Amino acid sequence: MTVLAEDKQIELQDGVEKDFPVAASEKIFGGALTCVNAAGYALEGSDTAGLIFSGIAMNQKDNSDGSNGDLDVVLKRRGLLKVIMDTAITQANVGDNVFLVDDQTVDLTANVSNHILCGIIAGYIDTTHAWIDIEPAIRQADVATHISDGSAAHAASAISGLDAGGFTDETEVEAMLQEIYQHILSAQKIIPIPLAMVFESDATNMTALTNATGPTRDMANGDTDSGIVITWIAANVDAIVFQVPLPPDLDVTKDVVLHFRAKSGGANDTPVISADSYFNEGDTKIEDDAAALGAAYAEKIITIAAADVPAGAQTLTMELTPAAHGTDTIVLSGLWIEYTAKALTS
Repeated sequence: MTVLAEDKQIELQDGVEKDFPVAASEKIFGGALTCVNAAGYALEGSDTAGLIFSGIAMNQKDNSDGSNGDLDVVLKRRGLLKVIMDTAITQANVGDNVFLVDDQTVDLTANVSNHILCGIIAGYIDTTHAWIDIEPAIRQADVATHISDGSAAHAASAISGLDAGGFTDETEVEAMLQEIYQHILSAQKIIPIPLAMVFESDATNMTALTNATGPTRDMANGDTDSGIVITWIAANVDAIVFQVPLPPDLDVTKDVVLHFRAKSGGANDTPVISADSYFNEGDTKIEDDAAALGAAYAEKIITIAAADVPAGAQTLTMELTPAAHGTDTIVLSGLWIEYTAKALTS
């Protein structure tokens, strides 16, 4: 197509009344609240999923024996219409959306299933009658009202989303929001605990992990097994201790779980590692045990039950103590905490 080079004769309709082809096997009575179906053909209004309210039938059209489009019906698409309310209303309902019940009856949002918007109450007549303005429903102009009504035609589940950045495979706003909140509220929130921040606790003070008779912090050397580790020599059961700040999105109604990777240095001993946990200051210690260690590295957990996590918890101190291991060493290669997040409101 090209731009105009001369005046053009325009074709224009005022849009107050418009012909619509009638759906096959449908009879529409004059005065009926009328919809179109997914194929664009007119049929009597009802509380049926997928219909779109399109106006008021100005005359009767009986297409009971016809096919789609054999007859046309004229629909009025502007104005105030007196309607029957299916549920009692009051003057306070002026301004509320109304939705189809059938081809002559409407109701408020709480009393219908599929929310086929057909107007807004413009005037109260009595408890079972009202004047409704059908134009907003025709134009779908009252977007703010639809968005605030989660069950109406503009609910998040009915709005497509354009992901220009390629961040998601979801195509609807509701699904996108669920994906975002699932990430925010995921149980897999992690607080890393560097082994460099771990000290030995000998009941009187904290010392670096460098002594020859207790746990030591070393670099495991080798082409296939390098990294920082903490090693307890055989028979040593000295405790190690660390403290971590807790994030503001910590959900204190859910468990806090310490994860670690560790092993026994041989197959003779299978000790557990016990934990004493303290929140903030002056807290009563919480005692928990991990499962027994084996001769191969494995992930172990120590769970602090939600009931033991105080409101307002901001720091967590943990003391880890191995059980007796008279023959084999114990090697710890990693520490982290997993917690459940909550959505922050401020």
